[in-house]
Amino acid sequence: MADITLLDGSIGQELVKRSGDRATPLWSTQVMIDHPKLVGEVHLDYFEAGATVATTNTYAVLRDRLKRVNLEDKTELLTDTAVRAARKARAASGGKGRVAGSLGPLIASYRPDIFPPFEDAVAAYSEPVAHMKDHVDLFLIETASSVDHAKASLAAASGHGVPVWLGVSVDDFDGTRLRSGEHVSELADVIAQYAPDAVLVNCSRPEAIGPALDLIKAFGVPFGAYANGFTMISSGFLEEFPTVDALEQRADLGPEVYAEFAMSWVAQGASIVGGCCEVGPAHIAELARQLSSAGHRIV
Repeated sequence: MADITLLDGSIGQELVKRSGDRATPLWSTQVMIDHPKLVGEVHLDYFEAGATVATTNTYAVLRDRLKRVNLEDKTELLTDTAVRAARKARAASGGKGRVAGSLGPLIASYRPDIFPPFEDAVAAYSEPVAHMKDHVDLFLIETASSVDHAKASLAAASGHGVPVWLGVSVDDFDGTRLRSGEHVSELADVIAQYAPDAVLVNCSRPEAIGPALDLIKAFGVPFGAYANGFTMISSGFLEEFPTVDALEQRADLGPEVYAEFAMSWVAQGASIVGGCCEVGPAHIAELARQLSSAGHRIV
């Protein structure tokens, strides 16, 4: 059997749900401002469910996003708040596990058409990388939807002595293609150039993951996946300044069903699995149970 790293599940969407507040374009960043204690509670629940990685609530803590709402001067403070919450939860759960510094998409998720030019993107990502590199165990690039996105984020995150995991998002109904329409295999040159420590598929429908992993395994690096629980990424969410209430949660993706999907990725050779939006602690607990029952060691 294999050693499997068990990621946590949704951070941002879980925070929005627990807050009970109206959704805003600032997403989970607004929840962290209004209810800072919730962040640590979510992390702790995932550790207790069996996760061995806590992903910081920094997906949307990026200067370009905060500038729109006049919170640009709070960028470092909010980053520190998120990282501290993950580290404190790890300590409270016994000190085991790793903290992953999340690097979300610039400008907006799932919008490769408006991703900044390479030099601008590298500069934008270099700020959170520099701020977090001494306080996290790895960088987790999330929801890279194009080759350009993957290249710029890897260029900024690499070379700091901190492992880098690249998470890419694929088309909801064709897992062989990134959301940009580019074939997943077109990532090969970028992977060869920057040598990330792992390549993952994230924030995509679980049905699209398998075909993507079949291509990613050819890159010759550790790989894995953490899917979302949305019916699909709707056109309403691709508009300017969207809120998460434009997305619909699936009713057919309970803990057992989701865990079965993840176990199929492990059967493909995945060594890192977990969950993304709408995948909560109960899903991770069930996945931990199924991994252990199958004889795998969670590391």
